[in-house]
Amino acid sequence: MRVLALDTTTRALSVAVVEDHHVRAERVGDTMRSHAERLPGALFEVVSDAKIDLAGIDVFAVAAGPGSFTGLRIGIATMQGLAFVTGKRIVAVSALDALAHAAASEAVEGTLVAAWIDAHRRDVFAAIYRVGAAPPFSRGRIVAVDAASVGDPAAILARWKTVPEVFIGSGARQFLDVVAARAPGARVLDAPPLAGVLGRVAVDRARNGETVDPAGVQPIYVRRPDAEIAREQKQAGEP
Repeated sequence: MRVLALDTTTRALSVAVVEDHHVRAERVGDTMRSHAERLPGALFEVVSDAKIDLAGIDVFAVAAGPGSFTGLRIGIATMQGLAFVTGKRIVAVSALDALAHAAASEAVEGTLVAAWIDAHRRDVFAAIYRVGAAPPFSRGRIVAVDAASVGDPAAILARWKTVPEVFIGSGARQFLDVVAARAPGARVLDAPPLAGVLGRVAVDRARNGETVDPAGVQPIYVRRPDAEIAREQKQAGEP
């Protein structure tokens, strides 16, 4: 099974072609250019790197969030368009799940992993997972212990009853001092390019029938978009 995967939850987008569980080609974008400038060109380039054509893709995978609102909309719309044109289906994967899968790929069963994505405003998007006994990147490899939330990193750690042994993601790196104060023995891992991880997760999910029609992809915002909040305030006459 061949999967074309895209992550636009961060400024540095990543794209990959995965065949079964092997990453055939992967690229990380230039952060000096916007997502709109780089897509869909980057996708066609990585397909060319993999020495196949778009017709050879069986399933499309996209990071559904949380992350940059603009990035999510552009990424999801791009993959929806390609899936419509080719008549294929999509696997939408939480970026927090993908980070946990990346950390769990080399972790032992029972390890607690915290995925933290920088949400700006001194907040993080966060979730905790326990590593299961299933093969890497399969559905049973990670089990959610605390669902996705957003907030101050210190407050989130204070709320969690059990301190994770591994932290991964841009938020963990951004708030390394907070992690060190609350969990001094924890390992902090940098976030890898997520497209390759998304593709491998998507292979397992697609084989188990967990795909959606292109129109069925829903973004995972966790926090409401600023534009929506501002619109409601304006309608209510609030400053």
